[in-house]
Amino acid sequence: MTTDIVTVPERSDPDRPSSQERIATRQFVTFVAGDEVFAVEMAPVQEIIRSPDVVRVPLAPPTLDGLANLRGKILPIVSLRRIFGFPERDKDDATRAVVINVGQPLGFVVDRVASVLDVEADKIEAPEGLQSTIDTQLLAGLLKNVGGYPVIMVLDFEKLVSREFSQIAASARNDVRLHAGLEVQNDDVEAIRNDELQLVSFRLSGQEYAIDIADVQEIVQVPSGIVRLPHSAEHVIGVMALRSRLLMLVDLRRMFGLPAQELDDKCRIVVLAHGASSIGLAVDSVSEVLRVPKGLVDPLPVALAKSDDAPEIACVCRLDEGRRLVSVITSKNLLDHSALKDAFNIMSEDHSDHAQPGEEIDTAIDDDEQMVIFRLDKEEFGVPIHSVQEIVRVPEALVHVPGAPAFVEGVINLRGSVLPVIDLRARLGLPAIERSDGQRIMVFVIADVRTGFIVDQVAEVLRIAKDAIEPAPRFSTQQTALLARMANMEKQGRMVQLLEPAQLINADEMAGLASL
Repeated sequence: MTTDIVTVPERSDPDRPSSQERIATRQFVTFVAGDEVFAVEMAPVQEIIRSPDVVRVPLAPPTLDGLANLRGKILPIVSLRRIFGFPERDKDDATRAVVINVGQPLGFVVDRVASVLDVEADKIEAPEGLQSTIDTQLLAGLLKNVGGYPVIMVLDFEKLVSREFSQIAASARNDVRLHAGLEVQNDDVEAIRNDELQLVSFRLSGQEYAIDIADVQEIVQVPSGIVRLPHSAEHVIGVMALRSRLLMLVDLRRMFGLPAQELDDKCRIVVLAHGASSIGLAVDSVSEVLRVPKGLVDPLPVALAKSDDAPEIACVCRLDEGRRLVSVITSKNLLDHSALKDAFNIMSEDHSDHAQPGEEIDTAIDDDEQMVIFRLDKEEFGVPIHSVQEIVRVPEALVHVPGAPAFVEGVINLRGSVLPVIDLRARLGLPAIERSDGQRIMVFVIADVRTGFIVDQVAEVLRIAKDAIEPAPRFSTQQTALLARMANMEKQGRMVQLLEPAQLINADEMAGLASL
């Protein structure tokens, strides 16, 4: 991002104004929005930047363009054209965002920045009596006959923010209360039931496998750089770097004797913990998060278990009345496999040879939060992994129940129970789209009622460092409760809005859901 720094040229000594003259002048930044020329005093202007790319925020006021990353900090970007009701126009090379501190920095998009002016006191007048389409209550004054313009309107950005973004204005007045109110409450999240397995399912060569979700650290894309390990088994792909850790990659296709296949964009790496290290399992694709009653889980027949090593597959889930079989991998037995132990030893020796004095592998897992990342339109959202009961495909048709609340898209039969389904796009005020194979239903328990929400795509399970998570700017009461935090991963160029599932349905709506 290119930043335009606004500076005032130094005057030569003969032209330098006297002390009395400097006291009698004030400095303003002038800019154009629509057909009007505005100004703001220089003091609260932090900088002027090119109009940045933004992340759209649901439930925010329409005047908000979105959130941008400015040197590691989240910066709300506001459209002055929209605030004043001017027609929309495409941004061009002249478009700028004027960053103004009103208790917290905000970027206001303007058509172009005109100049920086020193204005004499007698050229500044009160806005009373001005005939304009602009609300004079938002003006701090008028500049008469300066900068080549007969009249320039001086905006009072504190009043403007108070009117358009009352939540931001309130938080600026009481920053301590803001941070106290943003603590995410997870006390009401239901614990995993002892009579069920919660699994992450994935596919290998057309077959479906799963692993206990408690053993999964995260799910990431296949990296571009993989270092091959000499003298390792053929199913050991190599090692990759994952946030300062070395991660050994294993091709489960080869390990299970399935046909080999090159890794592509659809493949994923399922990351498991292995002592102070981690291991990545390369799979064809990640399918769903399953919640399976133990009554539908059968142990692997003894005749099928390996005799020369610990069996990686310990049980099989019978789903869809036995038409769908999912083999459950036991991570402990997999990690205890002799071939993997040999590869770990090779990797450890290689790392020791190349490590610098004092270098350590980052194993501070407790400093991370594990999130399920999903997409709506072009934006990424995340929910704590422990809040997700399961993730299932969207059926061809949802059953519409007479008398169901209007916000319920329909219901499905999920293992004998009625599951109300809500379109999360509609819930967040986003435009509707046609159903697609990529959509999924994420199932949460909200006030003891299991509820499904349709999302465009479930992308990955991701560990996010706690120091990358910060309070989201407050734009509305509903948005503040639902989307209170933001993961700002500057190095990856990603901003993920973290959603609190318990806030998706209010108390009045819960009665209608419970009746289903």
